[in-house]
Amino acid sequence: MVPLAVLLKREFREETMPTKQEHQMVPLAVLLKRELSNEKIGKPDIIHGEANQSKKGEDFTLLKTECERVPGDEVTTFSVFAIFDGHNGSEAAIYARENLLNNVLGAIPSDISRDEWLATLPRALVAGFVKTDKGFQEKAQTSGTTVTFVIIDGWVITVASVGDSRCILESAEGDIYSLSADHRLECNEEERERITASGGEVSRLSTGSGAEIGPLRCWPGGLCLSRSIGDMDVGEFIVPVPYVKQVKLSTAGGRLIISSDGVWDALSSEMALNCSRGMPADAAAAQIVKEAIQLKGLRDDTTCIVVDILPQEKQTSLPPHKKQGKGVFKSMFRRKSAESTSCLEPDIVEEIFEEGSAMLAERLDIEYPLCNLFKLFICAVCQLEMKPGEGISVHGSSSNPGKLRPWDGPFLCESCQAKKEAMEGKRPSRSSATD
Repeated sequence: MVPLAVLLKREFREETMPTKQEHQMVPLAVLLKRELSNEKIGKPDIIHGEANQSKKGEDFTLLKTECERVPGDEVTTFSVFAIFDGHNGSEAAIYARENLLNNVLGAIPSDISRDEWLATLPRALVAGFVKTDKGFQEKAQTSGTTVTFVIIDGWVITVASVGDSRCILESAEGDIYSLSADHRLECNEEERERITASGGEVSRLSTGSGAEIGPLRCWPGGLCLSRSIGDMDVGEFIVPVPYVKQVKLSTAGGRLIISSDGVWDALSSEMALNCSRGMPADAAAAQIVKEAIQLKGLRDDTTCIVVDILPQEKQTSLPPHKKQGKGVFKSMFRRKSAESTSCLEPDIVEEIFEEGSAMLAERLDIEYPLCNLFKLFICAVCQLEMKPGEGISVHGSSSNPGKLRPWDGPFLCESCQAKKEAMEGKRPSRSSATD
């Protein structure tokens, strides 16, 4: 709220500016209403729709719009939207749907401010994904799942992803942004190099004649993806460590499309947006699924969630964007500066955080506004309480001497340290150890 003296001074300045027509005094109530409108005070309205056509019954979704950071405080609500695309069975997708959110929230300290809560989310998402993978592998089931997990708090969107489901954002002016990463081996050279360096093999299927067919796969197991939750029959260099991106929308709002690969195998991002533009969220989701199936047929489970993030009292779908025919991915975001504390100008998507490393030590060792956010004697992944001296520093086996700080946290319990080493190829994976 702007002080009354400032409002009156501003209006007086406008009154004394030379104009062709003499201004009339504006009532104070009108001034206050105008200022509130200009500042667009308030959280956005979140409107979502979902559609699905099932082939294997292995796609699952999570849609929660009234989660509370502080239990009992409705002002602290945030929303969660996620797609779990299972393979080799539905068990991993169901387990992740039921446990991932709690595991993420369990890795966030209590009694912190909203800004601190948002700052901890990238690290908490990494911890939650790894803990969920550990918990499912204890069940000794071999299915796996991709995950695209979206948290919306006010105008801030945080996305964590493993696998080949995707989340895209269209701003109110029609610019398109990718908020997830594609972990298909076929198109990700960096991930192929990581797997081979960790002891895995990447190749195509071989026919009896020696010819190779199909997409690149990881062996053992033959998985086409480099990251997932579950997949116990594949080496642990197939990691559950997610790519995480966090951005802030302008108060003009935007639209998210979160879809499994059944959509993206048929439609480009521009095609998905163009075929559904101007529709409300539920109709847009249904139209995207329909378009994908018309182009490729129902070859896989095809699931789509559309989320409109709108200024309050703007309960309509986003209008057709002004930049007709643009349809080009934005590869660069406007990064947040230290002075960036005022309202964003229209249609600026501001990047807050981005990291895709598969190395757990790098993902847990993130600087935060408060140095004491994470307790010294709690495992940074599974939140197990440890006695003094029991924890193992994530830096203890660092290959970079400049980062070798074994006395520094964060710390892991023995079990999570063993998983970290397996993901880095420093000990036999569970699958090869049991062959």
